[in-house]
Amino acid sequence: MSKASKPGKSKATDTASAAGSGEKRDGRLLRTERSRQLIIDALRELVNEGVLVPTAQTVAKRAGVGIRTVFRHFADMETLFSTMDLQLRESYEGLFIGGDRAGTLQERILHVIDRRATAYEKHSWLILSTRAQMWRSPVLQKNYARNQRALRKDLADWLPEIAELPSVRREAIDAATSFETWNRLRSQQGLSARASADVIYEILRLALGIE
Repeated sequence: MSKASKPGKSKATDTASAAGSGEKRDGRLLRTERSRQLIIDALRELVNEGVLVPTAQTVAKRAGVGIRTVFRHFADMETLFSTMDLQLRESYEGLFIGGDRAGTLQERILHVIDRRATAYEKHSWLILSTRAQMWRSPVLQKNYARNQRALRKDLADWLPEIAELPSVRREAIDAATSFETWNRLRSQQGLSARASADVIYEILRLALGIE
């Protein structure tokens, strides 16, 4: 009788052991993912606070982990920045894409300026951090170039009239609506967001020949 019962007990024990091992693996995976996300969040917080080139040490300290943990999850800081960019891409691209593109030329100019102003204000530190590190990061260079192409296409969708303009005017409009122009108006020239938008509107009005 006891011999007959042993196989059953052994099978149950094996099942319980396997379940326990699976739970341990799941728990380790969750802890690993939490740790990884803490590091990404720490980097984003530092950048948003104006730390344009955070080091691995500052990221580790903010995340509350050891520096070895940072490099266990990410091969280098470029990989970490690239991962953060992927997580944020949907958020910042969504600020540019969409919007009511109907209306008169003047109304559409105002709409596109307002959308870009909102996006630039929200992600100014991220863009500045990207620009500060592009010289040494092929990944950031590639991402920035992709974003610039997308912005140019988006501008053409908002204002198809610019396709009929001479090349010099098209380039002037592209430059006027860029982050670089916005940042200069806000940071170097000390204008408010509203005043900066008014300056850009005036440039576009002149370039498009609006009286």
